[in-house]
Amino acid sequence: MSPRRLPRITRRRLVWAAVLLAGGLFLALTFRPQPVAVDVAAVDRGPLEVTLDEEGETRVRDRFVVSTPVAGRVLRIELEAGDPVAAGQVLAVVRPADPALLDVRSRAEGEARAAAAAAALEESRARLQAAESEARFAAAELERTRRLAGEGIVPQESLDQAATTARSRAEAAAAARAEVARMRQELEAVRARVADPGEAGAGRPVEVTAPVPGTVLRRVRESEAVVAAGEPLIEIGDPADLEVVTDMLSQDAVRISPGDPVRIEEWGGDEPLAGRVRRVEPGGFTRVSALGVEEQRVDVVIDLVDPPAARPSLGDAFRVEVRVVTWRSADVLRLPTGALFRQPDGAWAVFTVADGRARLTPVEIGHRSDLAAEVTAGLEVLHPGDAVTDGARVEVRE
Repeated sequence: MSPRRLPRITRRRLVWAAVLLAGGLFLALTFRPQPVAVDVAAVDRGPLEVTLDEEGETRVRDRFVVSTPVAGRVLRIELEAGDPVAAGQVLAVVRPADPALLDVRSRAEGEARAAAAAAALEESRARLQAAESEARFAAAELERTRRLAGEGIVPQESLDQAATTARSRAEAAAAARAEVARMRQELEAVRARVADPGEAGAGRPVEVTAPVPGTVLRRVRESEAVVAAGEPLIEIGDPADLEVVTDMLSQDAVRISPGDPVRIEEWGGDEPLAGRVRRVEPGGFTRVSALGVEEQRVDVVIDLVDPPAARPSLGDAFRVEVRVVTWRSADVLRLPTGALFRQPDGAWAVFTVADGRARLTPVEIGHRSDLAAEVTAGLEVLHPGDAVTDGARVEVRE
C-alpha cells in the first residue's frame, strides 16, 4: 500500500513558511544592534603638569646698536657678522658732510651779514682803543694822586676817588676787549656759512668705536654710503648670553609668574633646554592672527638655565617652542582628556564600561592639560563617539 501523499497546496504553504522564517531570521540578524567598537583607557596615578605652549624667539640679552654721531659719508665696514671686537675698537669711520651749497639770494644775505659783522668789529676795536686810553690816563692820575697824598698835599678823599676811577676805567677796557673777541667770532661764523665747500674743507674723519667687548651680530650698513646723524651702523653683543621672548595671549599670561619653569623645544637639539620665566611684561599689545582676528598679547621673557655648552649652535633670533609649566604634581589620579565631555548642564562626564555596556558617569576634574586631567576616583573609561549612548552595547577595539 503506497504512502499517503500531502496535497499540493499544503506543500506550497510549507515552502512559503520556511522562506518567510528564513527571511525574518536574516532581517533580525541584519538589523540587530551591533556593539560599538571603542577605545578604552584605564585611570591611573602618575605625574601631571599643566603647560602653556607658544612659539618663541631667542635674542641677545644685552644688544648694543652703534650709530654714527655726525652726518657724512661712512666708509665701507670691513667687519662681518661673528667677528669678535674689543672695547674701544674702531668699527667704522665717518667723514663729516661738506657744507651745503647756497643759492644766490642766501649767499647775498650771508655776505651782507659778514660785511655788517666786519663793521661792528671795527667799531668795537675803536671803543677798545678809547677805553684803554682812558684806563691808562686813570692809572697815571691815580699814581700822581697817591704821591701827592703821601706828601700831604691832597686829602685822602681825592686818593679814594682816583682809585675808584682807575678801577672803573680798567673794567671798561676789559669789557671792550671781550666785545672785540665776540665780534671777531661772529664774523668768522658768518664767513664760514657763506664760504664755498672747497674753501671750507671737509672735517677730520670721525672714528666710531665699540662701547663694550662682544661679537658683531649684524651689519646695518656694509658699503660706503651717505648717512644721517644717529643712523645705526652695526650691532654688537654676546651671542652666548641669550634669552627667549614669547608673546602669550593676555588671558594666558595672567597665569604665568616669574620663576615658573620652562621647557624649550624644537630648537634644533636632541634634548629640550631648561628655562625659567624672568619677567612678564606689564603692558600688552594688539596683534592680528593668521585668521584675521585681533588678539591681545603680552611678552614673556625667559632665561636659559642650561649653560652655553649645551646649546652651542643656538644663536640670536632663532625660532623655538616654549612650554611654560604653570602647575605640576608627581602623583595624581588622571585620565585622558579625550574621554571627557560636557553634559547639557555643563558638568563633566565620562562613559564607563560595565558588563559590555557604556554607562554615563559624572566626574569632577581638577587640573587639566592637553593630554590628561586630574580626577577624584578610579574609572575605566572609553573614548566617546556619536554612536555611544547611555546603556549602549560596546566592545573593546583591539
